[in-house]
Amino acid sequence: MLIPGKSKYKKQFKGRYRQQSSQGSVLSFGHYGMKVMGYARLNSRHIEAARKVITKRLPKSSRLWINIFPNLPVSKKPTDVRMGKGKGSVEEWVFRVSPGRIIFELSGCDEETARLVLLRASAKLPVSCRFTYLGEML
Repeated sequence: MLIPGKSKYKKQFKGRYRQQSSQGSVLSFGHYGMKVMGYARLNSRHIEAARKVITKRLPKSSRLWINIFPNLPVSKKPTDVRMGKGKGSVEEWVFRVSPGRIIFELSGCDEETARLVLLRASAKLPVSCRFTYLGEML
């Protein structure tokens, strides 16, 4: 599971989704990528499930880059607890994605294989995703 080693603050506010992502919206490492088309909070279980699907179906010579890391703590109070008494403990770590963000990048395989693998991995995520490639960016 992906968990940050150390953070400046133990608990954070929920925050809001503002606009489309300009940071991380172009392919920087691989030739093919998975672009997010909506707003979502991806936790470490989502990322790990998608990574397992990708690595299982890719040839050994190919390379995978994960461009996101869950760094935002989400706290939750236990059930049957009355109001007040402070904020709950940290339940999970998430990464807030917005439209246009590329979360996975691939290289070292043909386009048809990359398209199929990333389509299957997108089924594991709670947000709709789109396949993108380097020729499309130019």
